[in-house]
Amino acid sequence: MKICFVISDLNKEVVGTSVVLLKKAHELGHTALVMDVGGFNFVHGSSVDIRCKSVPKNIAYDSPEEFLEQMQGEDIPWKVVSSNELDVLFVRNNPTEESESRHWAEHSGLAFARMIQQQGVLVLNDANAMAHSFVDKMYFEELPQNIKPKSVVTRNKDVILDFWKNSNKEIVLKPLEGSGGQSIYLIGKQKHNFNQIVNSLIAKGYVIAQEFLPEVSKGDVRVILMNGKILTKEGQPALIRRINRDEDEFRSNLALGASAEKAEMTPEIERIVQLTGPKLIRDGFFFVGLDVVKDKLIEINCMSPGGLSYTEEIGLPDFTDVVIKAIERKVEYRKVHKDGISNRELATLD
Repeated sequence: MKICFVISDLNKEVVGTSVVLLKKAHELGHTALVMDVGGFNFVHGSSVDIRCKSVPKNIAYDSPEEFLEQMQGEDIPWKVVSSNELDVLFVRNNPTEESESRHWAEHSGLAFARMIQQQGVLVLNDANAMAHSFVDKMYFEELPQNIKPKSVVTRNKDVILDFWKNSNKEIVLKPLEGSGGQSIYLIGKQKHNFNQIVNSLIAKGYVIAQEFLPEVSKGDVRVILMNGKILTKEGQPALIRRINRDEDEFRSNLALGASAEKAEMTPEIERIVQLTGPKLIRDGFFFVGLDVVKDKLIEINCMSPGGLSYTEEIGLPDFTDVVIKAIERKVEYRKVHKDGISNRELATLD
């Protein structure tokens, strides 16, 4: 199959889930392409062209880092490919991580993905589903309340203050649009810098206030889902415990220096997946990350969930082949059934 991975900017990419999936697609014999989110070109009346790099058949590397370094190098040229030549477009850029100077990049990937999906190319996750959940934290609010911390979404300081008072005077504040642990604040009983923090967040948009879970100091568990179920290989689930870098840090993001270790399945995690999986399947989400603290789901990543680049070093299998082979099956289903199965249905079909 010919599969193209959409990332934010190849030159700034680091080894993560997108890179190891791209590498595995190549190793399994597929034509693996990678493009920046700014590489779409559309002329009315024709298909969308994409500026991309193709992984050479003879590329040599001893590590994911070497693989990425070669893909970023000038020896592998950029080329233009018509989107109708693709079997799969895997959208992996994270709009919420874009800087203000790249505001154009936030929605453009989804807009072009929807056009390409209409051409008959399999888009993962389903482009309409991603557009619906563009603000991951609002999609999160659609999930069952009994598995989530109490929360409020607002731009009203008084509403936030009331929520703080009614939440044992300990809450977490974060921008509605954002990820990677950036601009997340713990407001405790002393209410340090409350006005400054709230004013700063409100100036940028809506704010989500969430009750503070003391267990978060022990880290959280990233649960990687595929087709609405926990990604599994050799009987081992893709569960990654993310441990805070120090006891005063309540954010467990690996990008912020948290460490990773293998996590065990719990009845609480099973229940959360049982309650969220059907909705993810219905909506067309192939690949999703859930962040769990004890018995609560604290965040969902529908746009570009990570974690697969850490699994082997913490004693878990390399799950990338399972993901690529699942995509292979979807391409075969599309060839057999053609338009008989919608992209949304195909996205989560085992």
